[in-house]
Amino acid sequence: MTSSFLRATVAAALAIALALPLTAAAGAAGTTTVGTRSTALGRVLTDGHGRTLYLFRRDRGSRSACSGACAAAWPPLIASGSPHARGGARRSLLGTTRRRDGRRQVTYRGHPVYRFIGDSGPGQTHGEGLEEFGGLWYVVAPSGRAITRG
Repeated sequence: MTSSFLRATVAAALAIALALPLTAAAGAAGTTTVGTRSTALGRVLTDGHGRTLYLFRRDRGSRSACSGACAAAWPPLIASGSPHARGGARRSLLGTTRRRDGRRQVTYRGHPVYRFIGDSGPGQTHGEGLEEFGGLWYVVAPSGRAITRG
């Protein structure tokens, strides 16, 4: 990804992030949902709107290493209450971790999960394998492991 494209993406992400509510993928009952969807990379985890979820290799345990401009480009999935699983997602692998700003981020198999601002719709996986903000980003499989194709 070119640096000018990355700067434009981060600027757009910041503008969008400031306009969005604090919780993402909340259902009608105000709960955060994690599901699955078929993509070109196989079955992947998604938020409640079908947007692909990613993990960041720079995270340590359940602690997020992504904040500021990073979190604008890779918005963390913020929990509203206890997260719920649907489809092929497993409830036993869902959890939360507290971010530096006090919000609770959804974890899956102990990894904080994120969306990518470059994915404009459900099922897109444009963030797969990108190296940004000092680490690699991978789509999350229903097993909780990174999909590292390509």
